Parts: sequence; C-alpha cells; structure tokens
Amino acid sequence: MCHLITFTSSKFDVSSERRNPINAIAGESVLAWLRDRLRTGGREVTPPEAEDWGWYVYVQSAEKTYLVGASSDVDEPAPRTWQIQICRERSAMDKLLGRNKLADDDAISLQIESIIRQDADAQSVEVDRNA
Repeated sequence: MCHLITFTSSKFDVSSERRNPINAIAGESVLAWLRDRLRTGGREVTPPEAEDWGWYVYVQSAEKTYLVGASSDVDEPAPRTWQIQICRERSAMDKLLGRNKLADDDAISLQIESIIRQDADAQSVEVDRNA
C-alpha cells in the first residue's frame, strides 16, 4: 500500500516546469520544492523525472527506498489540487510474504505530510494511508 496526500495550493508555477513528454501532467515543481526540504533534513533524493501518471523522485532513508510521486492537472486553474503518493520499495519476496509494508507511522511519510501541513499556502490537506 501507498500513502496519498492531497492538498490545494497556488504556490507552484507549472508553467516553469519541463514538459512531461508522456502526458500533460504537472508535478515537477512540487517535487523540486519537496526535494529541497527533504535534502535539508539529510535525505538523499533524486531529481524529478516524468512518468505517464505524473512525476516522481526516489527518497533514500537508511536502508529503505521510497518512490514519491506528484501530479496535478496542468489545465486546472490555481489553486490546483495536488496529489503526493508515497510508496515504499519492496522486493518480490517482501510482497509475497507481506513484509516491510509502509506503516501508518512511517518517518518519511510523516515528514512529507509535516512539510506540506507547515506550508502556509497548502490548504485542504487530506491523507489516505490505505491508498
């Protein structure tokens, strides 16, 4: 399972993002913003890359790796609705045996949620820990 954080914000300028070559979906700007904050906290974070459902980065924490994705409709007027998806990387064996699932109190997920909630421009923040 993944955690899904949804919020609205006017903070991110999608017109300054690189064009997603697969689908017209925004997300690079919000991930660049998150990346800066996560790296300040000592996390290793890859640069944002495009995917058909939006944009993603990998976050490394101790021995755990997370895929963090972001998406929003490029045609939606501000304030835009943003979706941040947090998934913990697991081996095939982990999945088969039900091990190493993303816990409700996962440190990376809670840190990302906290970063969003602390931003004055983030409104209507909702978290689904069973997405």
